[in-house]
Amino acid sequence: MNWANRPRRLLLKGVALSLAMAAAWTLWAELHPTEERALRMLVHDQLDNWFPELMSAPGDGFGVALRQAAEQGAMQPPVLLIHGLDEPGIIWDDLVVALADAGFDVWELRYPNDQGIDRSADFLARHWAALPAEQPVILIGHSMGGLVAREFVTRLRYPPGPAPQLEGAPVGGLVMIGTPNHGSPWARLRIWLELREHFEDARQRRFTLFAGLRDGVGEAKVDLRPGSNFLKALNARPWPDAVPRFLIGAQLLSTPSSLTEGLDAAAAEVGSEALREHLHAWWQTLTNGLGDGAVSVASLRLEDAPPPVIVNATHRTMLRRLGPDDPEPPAIRPIIAQLQRWSQSP
Repeated sequence: MNWANRPRRLLLKGVALSLAMAAAWTLWAELHPTEERALRMLVHDQLDNWFPELMSAPGDGFGVALRQAAEQGAMQPPVLLIHGLDEPGIIWDDLVVALADAGFDVWELRYPNDQGIDRSADFLARHWAALPAEQPVILIGHSMGGLVAREFVTRLRYPPGPAPQLEGAPVGGLVMIGTPNHGSPWARLRIWLELREHFEDARQRRFTLFAGLRDGVGEAKVDLRPGSNFLKALNARPWPDAVPRFLIGAQLLSTPSSLTEGLDAAAAEVGSEALREHLHAWWQTLTNGLGDGAVSVASLRLEDAPPPVIVNATHRTMLRRLGPDDPEPPAIRPIIAQLQRWSQSP
């Protein structure tokens, strides 16, 4: 027996065993999403019970706070920004400046966003009193943040039947930006989003072993799966008529004129109008399915809401510049224009 190679063989066996266990967990989780969510919630609750101080460290900055006041004094309703899954908050940098310039006081919610989306809505309810109550507050949610807002409005602030479960400011409208109303399969890759969140937010957030666990242990990933129990319940709940909505999303691919001309020329050469319609439908299906790279156009839509406005960008670049010399992100002007229309309406 070659004893010199024994450590290497043991290492390879350890790696193989780890991969096999990860594969087995992934397969079980895919087949049992309800049980997976319950198990993750149990782990989260146990950590809260065992390590209450470490799991509620104030250095994370969770809560509702004024991020930027209007430049010339508030002339519009206050706005509350609600970020998405594993987002450290920088997604709002460009929009905050534009909103303040337009006369809006900009508030921001920071919350443990890996926990169940229903718990994130409960978290917002506990901090709702921090907002000014004398006028309606407009909610703006990016990605999963739009689902947190919908859950908050339909289950807590304006539930069907019984009286609201909390008082305070009314909701003056909801803007959903790239919100996966019917889920997103990309939520399965949340581990990479988690790493990005902690790297980008390292200067503002005290990192410890418990920093990621305080966010939750991945319950939100289960809620974001297409067809999840959470999405079924949320989409079955009626929306209050008094709260207007605005949906906006992005597509990675716009249709260049050269492609349109090429499709038309190919169909004309064959002499088939049906072929032309088929080619254009194929391209539209491709771009709609790809969406912004994380959320498809179909997942944006809601049956009882206006159709979404679509801009040419990615899930993040529709709101945030990649470089300081880039043009203003394309979703910002339509959002501000819609907010101004709402504030001018009786």
